[in-house]
Amino acid sequence: MLDGRALSRGEAIGLLSLTGEAAENLWSAAATLRDRGKGRVVSYSRKVFIPLTNLCRDSCSYCTFRKDPWEPGARIMTPAEVLAVTEAGKAFHCTEALFTLGERPEQRYPEARDTLHTLGYSSTLEYLRDVSELVIQETGLLPHANPGTMTRKEMVSLRDVNASMGLMLENVSERLCEEGGPHHDAPSKHPKVRLATIRNAGELKIAFTTGLLIGIGETAEEIIDSLYAIRELDERYHHIQEVIIQNFRAKPGTPMASHPEPSHEFMLNSVAVARLVLGKGMNIQVPPNLSPDSYAEFLFCGINDWGGISPVTKDFVNPEAPWPEVARVSNDCEKHGFKLRARLPVYPEFVLRKKEFLPEKIANVAASVADSEGYVSGGGSYN
Repeated sequence: MLDGRALSRGEAIGLLSLTGEAAENLWSAAATLRDRGKGRVVSYSRKVFIPLTNLCRDSCSYCTFRKDPWEPGARIMTPAEVLAVTEAGKAFHCTEALFTLGERPEQRYPEARDTLHTLGYSSTLEYLRDVSELVIQETGLLPHANPGTMTRKEMVSLRDVNASMGLMLENVSERLCEEGGPHHDAPSKHPKVRLATIRNAGELKIAFTTGLLIGIGETAEEIIDSLYAIRELDERYHHIQEVIIQNFRAKPGTPMASHPEPSHEFMLNSVAVARLVLGKGMNIQVPPNLSPDSYAEFLFCGINDWGGISPVTKDFVNPEAPWPEVARVSNDCEKHGFKLRARLPVYPEFVLRKKEFLPEKIANVAASVADSEGYVSGGGSYN
């Protein structure tokens, strides 16, 4: 672990179930490895959350974000609505425009096709490309797109107008796609399709975010296999900019409303094992709004990032979980010996040392707002 020896699959699986003093030793080892690679700086991205559309061809058993066209609140945002959100974000010193959207709703719903046609597009991803460019031109915020699985051609189109892109792997288990599983009615959640998208991002030199969703019925073996799959792709292409370790939250009204959530201790173990598997150089993130009373404890098991926090928009995927105030997060970091710093939607190492991952348009904007260390100039910790 700390002596440079790689964990075996069996060792990593066993670490997930540790308790008591053994678990504390695991967390300490992961934190030490983080310190060696990342120091005591913890980052976050000041963002606006743009739910471009909540229509989706998939139906995951735990999701409350997606809607059918006939449900209240179902929508595809107009360019004017997107600009209104990003202009508000600019006024609050945001640097990221996070586009999160349902996958290819036009394949399932004629209503989505009609709305896109009215806007002048034949697909959601064509529309996403143009509205991303509009945001850069009009506000200077840098887009980060999470549109689901993408073809290589689609990713080429989006690359020039996105600082980074993302797709949660969630898990490599095909078993979760079987009847009765959380991904049974979600064709884009098949791991082979997700891994192909992440691989395409590497081949195209796109700074990419991915991660695991813990607690949806996966086994310890499947968690570890998922981490190793991510590590293998990053070792090949060096494009994974962060790995999110996210806890499942049971939501009323979903098929998994009564499904047990992972324990806090298991999440601490999962984060620590992720650090040990992925190494000292990886950026590992935990969303603080999904563990509001205990998120600071993840500082002691290897994380170095809190993800996007918005002073303007809610978390539309987890609307029941408000963002903590940046000042509170900063104070919690300082209390435990860490410094909070604002980053762009692309991490400092890509801004400074991996410039081949940044298209010229994105690089120019990043250079105008980044300091000599690749973080947001001026600190970015606005209240």
